Parts: sequence; C-alpha cells; structure tokens
Amino acid sequence: MVAKTIEDFRLNGHLAVVTGASRGLGEGCALALAGAGADLVLIGRNSVDLTAVAAKIRDLGRSAEVLAIDVTKSEPLAVALGELPPFEIFVNNAGTNQPQPFLEVDETTYDRLMDLNLRAAFFAAQAAARSMVRCARGGTIINMSSQAGHRALRDRSVYSASKFGLEGLTKAMAFELAEYNIRVNAVAPTFVETPLTKSGLEQREFRQYVEDKIRIPRLGRISDVAAAVLFLASPASSMITGTSLLVDGGWTIH
Repeated sequence: MVAKTIEDFRLNGHLAVVTGASRGLGEGCALALAGAGADLVLIGRNSVDLTAVAAKIRDLGRSAEVLAIDVTKSEPLAVALGELPPFEIFVNNAGTNQPQPFLEVDETTYDRLMDLNLRAAFFAAQAAARSMVRCARGGTIINMSSQAGHRALRDRSVYSASKFGLEGLTKAMAFELAEYNIRVNAVAPTFVETPLTKSGLEQREFRQYVEDKIRIPRLGRISDVAAAVLFLASPASSMITGTSLLVDGGWTIH
C-alpha cells in the first residue's frame, strides 16, 4: 500500500467551476484550487468582482473564465455549464442568509433563502452532474453547507432548514452518482469573517455568543474552509463520498 503524498492534493490538468465566486468563501475556494494547479470557471452575478478574482487566479499562472449568471435562473445556468469544456470539480457555493427570529419570519425572506440556498443549489448540482456524466470522466461535487445544517442556531430557522436540506441532498446525490464515479460531499463551516457575516459579527453580544460556542479560541477563516474544499476536490479524498466535513472549531461536539 502506497501512502498518500502531497501530489495527491495537486489538481494540475483539472478544470474547476465555483459558484458565488466573486468574494468571500467562493473567492477563497477558487484561489485555493488555482494554487493547487486547477484552472477555473467563476460564476456569480457581479462581473466586475468576478473579473478581479480572475485576475488573481491568472497571477497564479492558471486560466480563469468569468460567467456572470444568476444561479437562481436554473435554465441559463444549465446551458452555460453544458457548453463548458469537461470539468471534474464543481463547488456549489452560492448562498445567503438573513437572520430573523422564527416568529418574525416572513414569506419573502423564506422564499429568497430557500430559492438560493436549496432550490438553486439543487439544480446547479444537477446540471453539473449531467455534464460530468455526459463526459464520462467522473468528478467531485462539493456543496457549501454550514454547521447550521447540523445544529439549531439562534434566529436562523430558514437558513437551518435550507442547510439541513442541502445535507440530505448531498447524501442522496452521493448515493445515486457513485456509479458514475462522481463523489459528492459537503463542507459545513462555523462562523467565518466574510462580507456576508461582517455586520452580525460587529455586534458585540452576537460575537461573544459565537466565540463562546467555538471550542478552538478563534473564529473561522476563509482559508480554513478553502482547505477543506481543496481536500475534497483532490485525489487525496478519492474514497470519500456522502459525508459532511465540519469546519466548526468544535462548535457541534457539545
């Protein structure tokens, strides 16, 4: 038996597609994949921000294509993915949140979060999987979940519902796609300082709540999540499918 080596983490010759790639976790994941040798297709709504990320990737010596697409529009996204060269890595990252107490959740907020976090993620993953099956080269799909898909979090009932759903989808996809040599896993981060979480973490009481829950004495970093995605994208994880990799600093162990 040959042990895994650093070369098992290399992605030379692979094409990776990342949704929600214009900033935050999506940008971090894209840069980590490029650093390991992958070429990138960046998907998001803001072409200016995507172009800036693409420039950083090209500075790493890799190619980057920008697709300014709203992932909630499943048909245009499916067409765009179907027209790409064969890709083996799909990071299903686009998502959002709007914290509200359960008793105050309105239908507009519910629909917006579920539409992006679960419905759009479902059909984006389906389109990516169809492309992988058609090309018959196998692949890996990584759904960006959350510790909220494992534990109840204050004022996040809709977000939790969407992420629990995404966790279930990950397992169902892994079960059905294994015969095509397509692995499907999730990454479930704790609170990470990103543009999406910035306003909440600036509130002293909420930040204290978060810091008290994370056993490792710091908040999560984008690089922590990107490293988990890189592992699941690489040949080093070739026997892992249908699981959720918690990057939560120990939040969910108690």
